[in-house]
Amino acid sequence: MFADIVNFIVDTVGSLGYIGIFIMMFLESSFFPFPSEIVMVPAGYLAYKGEMNIYIAIFAGIAGSLAGALFNYFLAVKYGRKFLIKYGRYFFIKEETISKMEEFFKSHGHISTFSGRLIPAVRQYISFPAGLARMNLFTFSLYTSLGAAIWVIILTLLGYFIGDNEALVKEYLRYIIAVILISLVVIGFWYYKKINKQKKI
Repeated sequence: MFADIVNFIVDTVGSLGYIGIFIMMFLESSFFPFPSEIVMVPAGYLAYKGEMNIYIAIFAGIAGSLAGALFNYFLAVKYGRKFLIKYGRYFFIKEETISKMEEFFKSHGHISTFSGRLIPAVRQYISFPAGLARMNLFTFSLYTSLGAAIWVIILTLLGYFIGDNEALVKEYLRYIIAVILISLVVIGFWYYKKINKQKKI
């Protein structure tokens, strides 16, 4: 079943081109939980073969990610927590997941909308607590775009350079995710230190 979905996504990216990338990344970033690597890695490989422009592919991926995140954000703003819990289960969103995202958002502040985009199983749902908290829309869009850009560029470049080797892509992804998580810890430490220093002034 899931393999069929993956094949459909790859075929869609190939047939619809940049619009396909935008649509698939919109879905990945909103309510349909599938890995973004099965969209952007093939896009990078198509760019390597000269069938796509890598810059436009990256832009389409970032734009789709932001659009999906905004969809979740406004969903949370308009309908609230009870609605998300009641109907979220139809889209694989559990109450436990929403609660965890709220805690993550409270613990890490607004920068979580940036860091959350780089963490698997978090990036799809971090927009909900931002919407519930009515985070400033410009700040939300900026942080979301920055986080999405880093992830999209990494995946696209993986596809561009080694997209025809699935095993190698998976291996590199493990290393990259580990480096990203370590980097986020360092950035988080610096961010909190800066915030605490500003509070003391």
